Amino acid sequence: MPAECLGGADLVADDDVRVGYRADRPVDEPLHLGPAARLRSGTVLYAGSRIGARFSTGHHVVIREQSTIGDDVSVWSNSVVDYGCRIGNRVKIHTGCYVAQFSEIEDDAFLAPGVCFANDLYPGCAESADAMRGPSIGAGAQLGVNVTVLPYVRIGADAIIGAGSVVVHDVPPGVVAVGSPARATGSIPDRARVQARLAAALADSAKDERP
Repeated sequence: MPAECLGGADLVADDDVRVGYRADRPVDEPLHLGPAARLRSGTVLYAGSRIGARFSTGHHVVIREQSTIGDDVSVWSNSVVDYGCRIGNRVKIHTGCYVAQFSEIEDDAFLAPGVCFANDLYPGCAESADAMRGPSIGAGAQLGVNVTVLPYVRIGADAIIGAGSVVVHDVPPGVVAVGSPARATGSIPDRARVQARLAAALADSAKDERP
């Protein structure tokens, strides 16, 4: 384990993984890596971040400096978590996602392939650059394929954002939002009703498979 990385017990990493990579900007802290990580080829973890236990990556994943990531988080192939982000426990970030600087993702949230966050309200403006902040994603929220979320937007806990949506305003907890710009189209049904529907569907499927 290089000097730029602390921890990392029981790490399983492919040969071309970089841990504790030094950024060009000044960062004094090493990388703190929790136990039992699985890092696949092309992964780069920068010095200055703190990553919890059982972290898992796909191929060609980049985690920039000064980010905090909880336990049991997975980030899949060709995704980037930029610097200064806060990610909770059991978060799943799928393939080809970009998490912009200063974004927050709370526990159990899910980002489908191609999700992209923005963090600059007025690109190219010096004053705007000084106030950059990414979106905030509530616990258990689910973002569909190719969703774009603009700066400062708050997506509430357990909300669902439909595929291809562009989220320009806050989404309340438990709401389904779809479109560009994303608009509320409903709310999350009661979990017990969903489980009952799934059980019925599975039972019907089992009947269909009988000889």
